[in-house]
Amino acid sequence: MRAHLGDQLVIESTTTGAARRDGEIVGLHHEDGTPPYDVRWSDTDEVTLVFPGPDAHIRHLEHGQPGTTHAPAGSDTAEAEARPPETPRPGDIGRRVAVERRRQRLSREETARRARMSPGYLEYLEERPADPSVATLIRLADTLGTTVTSLRGGGADLPPGQGQALLRPQLRDLGPEECRALLSTHGVGRIAVSASDGRPAVVPVNYEVVDDAIVFRTAPNSTPAAAVGTEVAFEVDHMDEALSQGWSVLAVGPASVVTEPDAVRRLTEHAHTTPWPGGEREMWVSIRPAHLTGRRITPADG
Repeated sequence: MRAHLGDQLVIESTTTGAARRDGEIVGLHHEDGTPPYDVRWSDTDEVTLVFPGPDAHIRHLEHGQPGTTHAPAGSDTAEAEARPPETPRPGDIGRRVAVERRRQRLSREETARRARMSPGYLEYLEERPADPSVATLIRLADTLGTTVTSLRGGGADLPPGQGQALLRPQLRDLGPEECRALLSTHGVGRIAVSASDGRPAVVPVNYEVVDDAIVFRTAPNSTPAAAVGTEVAFEVDHMDEALSQGWSVLAVGPASVVTEPDAVRRLTEHAHTTPWPGGEREMWVSIRPAHLTGRRITPADG
C-alpha cells in the first residue's frame, strides 16, 4: 500500500464492502508512501496514527474521480509502479487557496497552523488536484477570510446570502474600532452616489485605507467620480455562506479628489491592487469617514 498526502483512507466492511469510516491522509512517515499514516477522520476531525489493515483502501483522488480508484491493501502492481510519473497540476480549489493566502500575505506554515492542518498537506492542496473535506474547507475559509463557496468557485454569478438563516442568530452593533479593523487596508467595497442623471447609484470599487481615509482610483467621467464634493456612503461586507453569518460596515463622509502630486505618487506606489475594470483610472478619490457604523450576525451562543 502506498499513498500521497491528501489521499483518502477508507475503512470498509469485509462483509458488505460499505465504507465504515474515511479520512484524509495528512502525514506520511515513510518517503515511499508506505504505512503508517497520520489520518484526519472526517467524522471526528481528529488526527490519529493509523496502521491500515486488510479492510483499508486508499482512494487516490489525484487520479481521476473519487470512488473510481480504490486500491486494496497490498495490491500495488508492477504495472502501476512502472508508469511514468505525471506532472501534477494544481486543482481549482488549490489555486484559489494559494491566491487568497498570498493576498493575506500569509506563509504556508502560518496558514496551516491557523487552519489546524499539516503544512505538507497545504502544500499538496495548492500544488496538486485534491478534494478536501468540508471541514478542511471551512477551516481554510475562516483562516483566509473568505467562504467555502468562494474556494470552490461556486456561485460566482449568483448574489451571496442564499443559504439558510441560523436557528438562533444574534445581530449586534459594532464599535468604531472594530469597524476600522474590518475595513482593514484594502478590498472591494460599494459607494453610493448621485449619478450625473440625478439618479442614485451604487457601484463597487477597489479601495485602500490610508491614514484613516478610504481611497480608490477611478476615471474622471465615471459614476464613482460623482462622489467628489459630496457626502457619500461607502459599504463593505463579508458573508460566510457555509456558516450563514457575516458582517457589514458603513462609512459616511465627504469625498474629495487627491491632487497633491506627492500624495498621488505615494498612493499609486503603495496600492495593493489595480482597479479590476482596467483602463485609465488615475483619479484618486478620498473619503474621510465622519460616521462609522457596522453590524455582525453570529450564532446566539457564539
